Amino acid sequence: MGSMVTVTIIRVTSDLSLARCYLSFFAGPDKKVVLDNINHNKGKIRMEIAKRLSNMRKTPELLFFIDDSLDYAEEINELLKK
Repeated sequence: MGSMVTVTIIRVTSDLSLARCYLSFFAGPDKKVVLDNINHNKGKIRMEIAKRLSNMRKTPELLFFIDDSLDYAEEINELLKK
């Protein structure tokens, strides 16, 4: 979709059943639109991960979130400058 997406943090549960993936977006369309597209294709993403990590017994279910920690840090910096 013309947006650069970076995975910033992945938190996996101890039983490897769930992975929370936090994404950072740069340029392109609205973050929500890109996130919706990623969520729509998460089955394909999970299958690709399973192929690449074939030695794992199970591949976790993926949940995607927008990582707004950089935006938050920038907002704090702006407030401190005032």
